[in-house]
Amino acid sequence: MQLIHSVTALRDRLSAESRVAFVPTMGNLHEGHLDLVRHARTRGECVVVSIFVNPLQFGPNEDFDKYPRTLVADCAKLEGLADVVFAPDVEGMYPEKQTVYVEVPEIASQLCGEFRPGHFRGMATVVLKLLNLVQPQVAIFGKKDYQQLAIIRQMVNQFNLPIDIVGAETVRAADGLALSSRNQYLSDTERTEATTLSRILRDVQNRLLAGVRDYVELEAQAKKALSDRGWQVEYVTVRNPSDLGAPTVTDRQWVVLAAARLGKTRLIDNLEVCL
Repeated sequence: MQLIHSVTALRDRLSAESRVAFVPTMGNLHEGHLDLVRHARTRGECVVVSIFVNPLQFGPNEDFDKYPRTLVADCAKLEGLADVVFAPDVEGMYPEKQTVYVEVPEIASQLCGEFRPGHFRGMATVVLKLLNLVQPQVAIFGKKDYQQLAIIRQMVNQFNLPIDIVGAETVRAADGLALSSRNQYLSDTERTEATTLSRILRDVQNRLLAGVRDYVELEAQAKKALSDRGWQVEYVTVRNPSDLGAPTVTDRQWVVLAAARLGKTRLIDNLEVCL
């Protein structure tokens, strides 16, 4: 496995590769990330993992400076799984002030975008830059960040990029909690309570499967169930999985998405539902 920091060295290393599978990350890797890398191995001859904490997608009151940088530990976890780790510094990714951004679709201002203004513009811009640098044939993203995945798919499709975007299933702990780098911020008590989020999503899933179609009431009841337990709820919503638009009563596929704060930790999760 090669650790590469510069754009020039990356391009030289990948110039002769015929099929590259790419997994972009911000590091601080856990089993969910490693599952994406294993998935990439089944899709490409050369597996590239990027590790870059992207300042463009952090708001002024978010945790960019405090975000864990654990490159040595991350590389140890990737040994034997990845062929190349690309870990540029900020100056390497942004040699001059970024003034050109991806104009993201309307959905980027909803859901997480409502509470993190500018986040998806920064995310899409760095992903486009990384895809241009790596030039993979396939890129793997986790479904846990469902809105992110939907925006990336639209971007790749509308820019006619010859890249297959694959959404990998969310990896969960034995008790159902979706794996996330932010889980490490939970206290022991909060970690126990955190499983409530996936449990409430499963309840909405079961009610949809049972024929309930009053989406507004389903959402309201789920929000109340979380609020009553001390969560600060940003949203719980039922959407159409194809475009994250509002569902109709005749739909047979949905995605239930949620974001809420438990103490100081912001957690997101989702479940796909199909009749």
